[in-house]
Amino acid sequence: MSDRVVLGINAYHGDASAALLVDGRLVAAVEEERFNRVKHWAGLPRQAIAACLEMAGVRAEEVDHVAVSRDPRAHLVRRALFVLRSRPGLRLVTDRSRNWLRVGDVRGLAARGLGLEPARLRARAHAVEHHPAHLASAFFVSPFDEAAVCAIDGFGDFVSTSFAVGRGSRLSRLGAVYFPHSLGLLYLALTQFLGFPRFGDEFKVMGLAPYGAPDHAPLLRRLLRLTPDGGFELDLSYFRHWSDGVTMTWDDGEPTIGPVYSPKLAELLGPPRRPDEPLEPRHESLAASLQVVFEEAAFHVLNALQRRTRQRRLCLAGGCAMNSVANGKIRERTPFEAVYVQPASADDGTALGAAYHAWHQTLGRPRDFVMEHAYWGPEFGDGEIRQELSAHAAELQRQGCVQRVWADEEELCQWTAGRLADGQVVGWFQGRMEWGARALGNRSILADPRRADMRQIINSKIKLREKFRPFAPSILEEAVDDYFVGAVADPFMVQVFPIRAEKRSVIPAVTHVDGSGRIQTVSRRTNPLYWELLRAFEKTTGVPVLLNTSFNENEPIVHRPAEALACFLRTRMDTLVVGRHSIEKPGG
Repeated sequence: MSDRVVLGINAYHGDASAALLVDGRLVAAVEEERFNRVKHWAGLPRQAIAACLEMAGVRAEEVDHVAVSRDPRAHLVRRALFVLRSRPGLRLVTDRSRNWLRVGDVRGLAARGLGLEPARLRARAHAVEHHPAHLASAFFVSPFDEAAVCAIDGFGDFVSTSFAVGRGSRLSRLGAVYFPHSLGLLYLALTQFLGFPRFGDEFKVMGLAPYGAPDHAPLLRRLLRLTPDGGFELDLSYFRHWSDGVTMTWDDGEPTIGPVYSPKLAELLGPPRRPDEPLEPRHESLAASLQVVFEEAAFHVLNALQRRTRQRRLCLAGGCAMNSVANGKIRERTPFEAVYVQPASADDGTALGAAYHAWHQTLGRPRDFVMEHAYWGPEFGDGEIRQELSAHAAELQRQGCVQRVWADEEELCQWTAGRLADGQVVGWFQGRMEWGARALGNRSILADPRRADMRQIINSKIKLREKFRPFAPSILEEAVDDYFVGAVADPFMVQVFPIRAEKRSVIPAVTHVDGSGRIQTVSRRTNPLYWELLRAFEKTTGVPVLLNTSFNENEPIVHRPAEALACFLRTRMDTLVVGRHSIEKPGG
């Protein structure tokens, strides 16, 4: 048996996903939601697995190792002691037991995911604990030979925060914070309290925070205590995830989590906001205060890790590593000088981490890969694009759309840049789909960042979402210092930096209310077509920046050309560029 092909799976947890390595190099990674069109889908990612195999040209029978990013046997003594001491409600025990049973048979799970009878499964199956998978997903694809490594999230396998040091192809765990204490649960509780109940809504609160003043921070500091060793403890009287039992659904659909805060939180902060109620200054202040308190705790954790390891480089993972505002402050608020966060740092990334944990920690293989870009999903050829355009021909004609085919990429980019400069909103569908939550120039909606009204136009007419939600700037890597203060190259759009004061009026549509921007740097080496488009826009306008937001409308990011066309036709988008084809609505 060879050890060439390793499949990583995140199953029966939020953001189910798969990643495939061949000879230690990543060849494919994708989330299940892109196929079944259910955001944050939890279950067994059969379609994602099949897509990874197809992209790699590998048959299910040829997979040598399957690594699942869960280990229900981890920390059994701690779990038992918690039950004995805290006597949680029956619902909590039942819900977690049901989920553990689903992932406990790792070999059976691997066989089902590959569509094989267990007897035909030749691959070795590995149960990789949730947090080691997070840690592996950050360090083993980073450019660092040595680094401190930290994962901060809600929970996984009874752990919420973990610390390690990575050297070469080995990770050495240094410690952890265990259930029921969690910075992710703190953020979730306030997210729900502010009237955002859906799984993954924390990013809405992060977007709301710059609109308020952190006047409630002293009150929110009562919810947790920072301990001298870099740890923390929640005041559990404000939470119910550990006692009453909170409904959690992780089976073949969108994950749901019931309210995790107790009535005592309303006694402290006033009545919670209902989802249909308007946002008031109090809510903005609570969002700003939460961000401040979260940052204080996160930097407390990271500073202690740096003191312990003496490392100057940090690899960060976990759902809380998607807090791009905090990420952009790490070099300012800690001694770390370099930070690496891969684009799927939330639970989807544990599929990647499980695969690399098996490859390096279990098999002892040396490192030979750095993730420099996020384009690891499926792509579609010109024949498939033409087929979809033909299928939609009647509707395109009815709407009076003008279609063109471009033989020259430079001409396509010049034409598209001109449409953007004229104020059009353009759907841009190219190459391999991005891995992670961000659209990074292959499944993007693009617009002119110079127009102050563009944020409102896209939010109200295309994205149909809250008006406070910000948009990100894509910028030529060579121009970063001209527009941002203290920024570093970030191809994954996971850090926020201040925009230079004199440039804020130049690119108002991507400037947050506090003068910052969530940056994506674009390199000619890793995405030459998107780089060429930005360069063409710079030649047309003098500005090397585009407004970039995900290609979707209250759904997962589009995957196929058919979904891109459907989104284009049902929204007030002006132009669609899919491959070498452009489709422009009349009067765009």
